[in-house]
Amino acid sequence: MIEAIITLLIYVCVLALVVYLIVWVLGIIGVPLPPKVIQIIWVIVALIALLLLLRILLPAAGIRLGQAVFAMLG
Repeated sequence: MIEAIITLLIYVCVLALVVYLIVWVLGIIGVPLPPKVIQIIWVIVALIALLLLLRILLPAAGIRLGQAVFAMLG
């Protein structure tokens, strides 16, 4: 479990680095993105990180993500 969390953190760091480099390169070559677009991109990255975290933690607690959602809906 600890190994999976550490691996997840490495993946999240790599994802953040890739997004940062893409935004930086676009700025260098003259394609500046509006601040709101950059903010939306980082929100998407955070949601991806949250999804990955839930996929690691919920099965370890005996909960499947799809079943939890359907149980909440009715």
